[in-house]
Amino acid sequence: MGKETNPRRVAENEAMAKTKMLRTSPQKLNLVAALIRGKKVEKALADLTFSHKRIAGDVKKCLQSAIANAENNHGLDVDSLVVAEAWVGKNLVMKRGRPRARGRYGKIMKPFSEITIKVRQVEERA
Repeated sequence: MGKETNPRRVAENEAMAKTKMLRTSPQKLNLVAALIRGKKVEKALADLTFSHKRIAGDVKKCLQSAIANAENNHGLDVDSLVVAEAWVGKNLVMKRGRPRARGRYGKIMKPFSEITIKVRQVEERA
């Protein structure tokens, strides 16, 4: 008679993690997301660890969260996970400004973005 459980948003062999309010533009974040798409999670973590991009640390935390979700919540094998999808979305934009010459106003946009990472367990090929 209790509440029905929500249907899974991902397949049985997948897990997902989402990070919101990352203080960078979606265009810059997408460069880092493209770096890890389709790779095995160990290789993706290594690439993010040694990346020179500032936002790579936050993307690494999101990927580690997706791996932990796969292991603890869905019982998937960590060694056979790959980054199936990584997509970026826009979030809010703080509008700031500074006075410019001749009474004008220079707009300064401070964008935020979000990233969603989906990992999938794949079977080893013989």
